[in-house]
Amino acid sequence: MKRLALPLLALLAACGTPQEQCISRVTRDLRTVDRLIAQSEGNLRRGYAIEEYTVRYPTFRPCLRPGRPTAENPSPAPVTGTCRDWDVETHTRPKAIDLANEARLLEQLKAKRKQLSRAAEPGIAQCRAVYPE
Repeated sequence: MKRLALPLLALLAACGTPQEQCISRVTRDLRTVDRLIAQSEGNLRRGYAIEEYTVRYPTFRPCLRPGRPTAENPSPAPVTGTCRDWDVETHTRPKAIDLANEARLLEQLKAKRKQLSRAAEPGIAQCRAVYPE
């Protein structure tokens, strides 16, 4: 589901007004840090992290395969058969974390967020000046 969310979010961002697109570009790093803060707060609240991993498994799908040539029919028509393919599933599992280290990381992220927020203010003001609504 998360793999779909990013392209969908990018598509929705492309549909915004020029001012919204400009502000989105200026605050990209800030949004990333906000996501990391939310993830870290969730980890501390739960007491563990949630790790994503992918599993590949074989599947069999109908497909056309070339027919077997014989002496009587050197160019046979394709036949319906079964072909092996691979599917991928994403799963989650709990992962042990160092809670003290996670708390330090959260404090560093919050400090970085303040810094990025202050740095983004002039860019946001410029976007609003260049693209008034």
